[in-house]
Amino acid sequence: MKKIILLVSLFFGLTVFSYSQSLNGRFTSAVYTFERFDTASTSFNYARTYQMLYFNFAKDNVSLKSYLNLEGDIIKSMTFDPRFRFYNFYLDVKKLWNTVYFKLGRQPLFNSAAGGVFDGLTLGAKYNGYDLYGYYGGNVPAYQKFKFTDDLKNDFVAGGKLTIHSIKNARIALSYTNKNFKSISYFAQRLTDELLDTTVLINNNSRQFEYLSGEVSYNLPKTFRINTRYEYDLNFSTTAKFEVTGRYEKIDNVGLSVYYNYRAPRIRYNSIFSVFDYGTTQEIEFGGDYLIEGSYKLFGKFANVSYKDDNSQRLSLGLSSPWGTISGRKTFGYAGELSSISIYTAQTILGGLLTPSFGFSYTRYRLEKNVSANDMTTLLVGLNYRPIRMLSFDVQGQYLNNKIYKDDFRLLAKLNYWFNTNFK
Repeated sequence: MKKIILLVSLFFGLTVFSYSQSLNGRFTSAVYTFERFDTASTSFNYARTYQMLYFNFAKDNVSLKSYLNLEGDIIKSMTFDPRFRFYNFYLDVKKLWNTVYFKLGRQPLFNSAAGGVFDGLTLGAKYNGYDLYGYYGGNVPAYQKFKFTDDLKNDFVAGGKLTIHSIKNARIALSYTNKNFKSISYFAQRLTDELLDTTVLINNNSRQFEYLSGEVSYNLPKTFRINTRYEYDLNFSTTAKFEVTGRYEKIDNVGLSVYYNYRAPRIRYNSIFSVFDYGTTQEIEFGGDYLIEGSYKLFGKFANVSYKDDNSQRLSLGLSSPWGTISGRKTFGYAGELSSISIYTAQTILGGLLTPSFGFSYTRYRLEKNVSANDMTTLLVGLNYRPIRMLSFDVQGQYLNNKIYKDDFRLLAKLNYWFNTNFK
């Protein structure tokens, strides 16, 4: 059972490859250089390389999708270099009998409680405005190795979701998520009933995350939209999160927004942190934006965050335009004091051949009023060269200067190649 899901996915995927009608994807090759201090007085230069491949073999309603990455270093190798990561590798079948769909293999999972990837099966059906699906599989091992968990009973993710689209302008969803992580056993010294010292093997229960969630959304075009989400923690029998996002845009060129959330810390049930006394937070934010001449947008937001015994505030203002964005931010209160300004611009010239970019930010911050403030400066300078539609080259220089990293220079270079082939 260990590798049956991946092997079945591979078998059917090769079948799709044999009879595929199209092949499309992207190949990316990148190198990232930086200096790292392993001790206070010893540093090394690194040049990390990344070879990433995304491809999709497809025939009618069946496709094999994959996203792979091979990383290493051309100056100083790290432990386990080179490292081969399988981010995605799954069979995707849609519209069986115009209703049923399924995914098999290492696939992405979009979920606020258990998001990421897993090795398993997703099976669902869409009919007349209703979408119901369930999923089950093993957690992906560290570094996305191409192997299946050896303890599916205690190392799995499972759940399902029902989404209703049949109500005009509305969306309602109910979901369940159960994610367990295999706990690592260890030996520890303990006292017996006779107060004698002994070594015992500690085996923890793998019970981790278990949530019920509900979502309600309503969107009246060009007037307003509202999205709500509620999460209930079944392990701790308490509300984990309540979130509301709303926007009103009935007034010409004006947008008004509001955001609220109530949130408890997301803590594993059998973690040592679960025995600590912790508090929840509440946050409310009001914002607005004004569109000038169809191209320039002024925006601003103000938020208050309430902690167990204190609160903090943040204020942000900015201007976005076809030339770029400039924004400023100020935070104060319990979360510390921070003042920052940032500028970013990117412009395509020569008919799309070149796209230079520039970014700058300056931040001054401190955790408390009675401590000295720290400064941080970051600078980005980049260039994209695209001689043909399917090929591009990128280079970006990065500079960082703060209390810890003095005059830190980094360089990123990247090649992208898009391909699309149709077979007869």
